[in-house]
Order: sequence, then C-alpha cells, then structure tokens
Amino acid sequence: FRSLSAAYEVARRQGIHGVTLRAVALEAKLSHGLVVFYFKQKDQLIGALLDRVLATTAMLRISEDVARLQRPPDRLAALLRQELERLSRDPRAIRLFFEYWALGVRHPAVRRKVGAALERYRAAFRAMAEDVLAAAPPASPLGSPGVAPGALAAVAVSLINGCAVQAAADPARFDTEAYLVAVHSILELLSAAPTGGSA
Repeated sequence: FRSLSAAYEVARRQGIHGVTLRAVALEAKLSHGLVVFYFKQKDQLIGALLDRVLATTAMLRISEDVARLQRPPDRLAALLRQELERLSRDPRAIRLFFEYWALGVRHPAVRRKVGAALERYRAAFRAMAEDVLAAAPPASPLGSPGVAPGALAAVAVSLINGCAVQAAADPARFDTEAYLVAVHSILELLSAAPTGGSA
C-alpha cells in the first residue's frame, strides 16, 4: 500500500508528529483526497503505521543460517547476533518504535498492541531457551536448576533491546562487535562471581 509505505518514510525522517495526511500524500505522490478516503483522519493512519513499525522491529524471523545450526547454544548465539545486527542497522526505525512505546502511555490500544508484539518476541526466544537448557550439561552454569527458560529469554531480549537503544542514541559510534565482546566479558565475570549474600 503506497500511502502506508510513504507514511513509514515520513515517520522515519520526522517522527510520529510529522505524519500528517498531507505529508503522506506528498511523499506518496497521491492526492490528499485519496489518502483521506483511505484513512479518514490522522489517528487511523498512525494506528495502521504501528503494524508496519512492529513488523520491522518487534517480529522475530529466524534466518535459515541460524535454523540449520545443530547445537542449541550455537543457534541462540547466532540469533542474538542476527538481531543485534538487524536492529542496529536502522536506528531511525528503533526510535520510531520507542515513540510508539511512549505514545502507549496515553493510548491503551497502542500500549496493548506494542505489549502483545513484545510478548510474541519473548516467546520465540523462550522456545529457543528451552532447547538450550535441555541440552546443557548439568555441571555447566546453564545446567543448574535455578535457570528458567523465561529468565534466559528475558535476558536475551534485554540485551537486544539495550543494543537497539544504544544504536538509536549514538548510531555513528555503535559497534556490534564491541557490544558482543563486552557482553561476553560481563557474562564471564558474572559466572565467576560467588553467589549468595556477602559474608
């Protein structure tokens, strides 16, 4: 749909506030009346645009390269890398996602839709986390009974979201490889640290 693609481009450049029926018509090279015919008012256009934003930011698609990896930990690591690279490539789309997140504070329908998309995203990671934990040797950190699939999925998604925020905040200096090295170092520190309260 031409006007929705145009709305997405306007929003990526100017944010949600810049999405007007007139701006979209201009971007799509359509008449203002035709855009009004389809969307009636700006709120309907903003609502339709949300689906497009969620499809590009909060929908998990596991690539064939990731799916064909045999070991579950390798699949999870490759999926993390895939998502870090994908989301850091387009910081304007991530900023747009967070604009909708903020808009959800005042608009329950937006909040529900964003929340449902994030829940589906976490659920996809949870399925992979279950495979990783099932394959983990009992003596390994992931083999301990205290590690739950939901917690592992939440940590993975938190890493990705944190990466997206950093990429959106400072795209010129964000480096996926440096981020992954730092994450790996932090995980090593955490696994080496003693558990329980301090003496």
